[in-house]
Amino acid sequence: MDTQSAREGGRAAIKTAHSGRKVTERTARQTIKTAERSSRKAIKTTQRTAKTAQQSVKTAQAAVKATQRAVQTARATAKAAATTAKAAAKATVAAIKAAIAATQELIAAIAAGGWVVLVVVLVICMIGLLIASPFGIFFSDGGSPDAVSPTAAIAQINSEYADRLSALQAGGTYDRVEIQGRPPFWADVFAVFATKTAGGTDGASVAVLDTDTVEKLRVVFWDMTKITTAEADVEHPAEGDTAAWTETVLTITVTPRTPDDMRVFYAFTDQQNATLDELLTAATRDMWNTLLYGSSGEIVAVALSQVGNVGGQPYWSWYGFNSRVEWCACFVSWCANECGYIDAGVIPKFAGCTGGSNWFKDRGQWQDGDYEPRPGDLIFFDWNEKGGSGPQDDVPDHVGIVERVENGVVYTVEGNSGDSCRQNTYSVGHYEIWGYGCPIYN
Repeated sequence: MDTQSAREGGRAAIKTAHSGRKVTERTARQTIKTAERSSRKAIKTTQRTAKTAQQSVKTAQAAVKATQRAVQTARATAKAAATTAKAAAKATVAAIKAAIAATQELIAAIAAGGWVVLVVVLVICMIGLLIASPFGIFFSDGGSPDAVSPTAAIAQINSEYADRLSALQAGGTYDRVEIQGRPPFWADVFAVFATKTAGGTDGASVAVLDTDTVEKLRVVFWDMTKITTAEADVEHPAEGDTAAWTETVLTITVTPRTPDDMRVFYAFTDQQNATLDELLTAATRDMWNTLLYGSSGEIVAVALSQVGNVGGQPYWSWYGFNSRVEWCACFVSWCANECGYIDAGVIPKFAGCTGGSNWFKDRGQWQDGDYEPRPGDLIFFDWNEKGGSGPQDDVPDHVGIVERVENGVVYTVEGNSGDSCRQNTYSVGHYEIWGYGCPIYN
């Protein structure tokens, strides 16, 4: 019995060992299968992660493009300078471009799409804040309903300025009227206006020049323009066969208030003063001229600053004449000299229209009268039986400066127009326009 029990015990031990080995093998196989499944899942997860990463990159790239499109749309819609900070002008355009570049770099480094959206929103908000700031003036182009362009606003107010000077002269009987001084430069007026209007605690947008905004601009212009008058009798002694005589003279003095004057007048805050400083830097001067007058804006700005002068004494005396002459060409030359264009060889110094027109013809810088001019072109006229000029004879009688062209109308600034500096208008191709001298400003 003992021997049999031992055999049976041995067989049971062997079976148990076999069973244990089978369990171990099954467990090992299951472990391997589990490991394989886990590996496959890990690989799939890794692949999905890679795809997600690729999608994030694509999302980031799409967001960058969306940001760029948003900026371009904002520029096209609001135009500053040009149009985007035509915004804070070129400096601000550069800042926006730098912000976009920084955004692209940031997006490339971010894995989560939510951050991409946040960056896009921040950039768009930055543009919105820019338009709402005083620098929004560089977006104004008159493209919105009931809005006008800066040049149109200038024309309105310049016309009112000329009317006021005419009214002062019509108030009495004078043998002679002298107008001394000039109104403020329009870049200074717009800088103060933008700082005051958009930079105050209750700031209003200056990106759209509608009726209310132009009225605010008008107030700033007149706050910066001081006009005084004085009447005097000038005794002239007898000379040769001419008896002594008395001349009644009206002197109108126009004194511009400077931006520094206006800081005090309007009690600007530190922030407003800092903004005004930025708007008046030398770097922004060209951008102001581009916004207000076009690419050749400097000579137009100078010419407009002289509107209202009567008699032309500053221009013909500067040229070298001791007494009054027909001074339209002297006026153009004086404006060119103020800009440094005579020394630079851009415009000649001329007192006769024929000599001036020939200078441009000799250099191939001449266009006939049916040409649509650019701001800063010189416009020559051959009058048809006007004054002492006689009928049209293919000889120029008069010259002025083109301010701008809008809707088929040429706007000019002319000296010696009724013996004063005036703004006039003509249709493109008007038959008395003899032709144009086209300076190369750039």
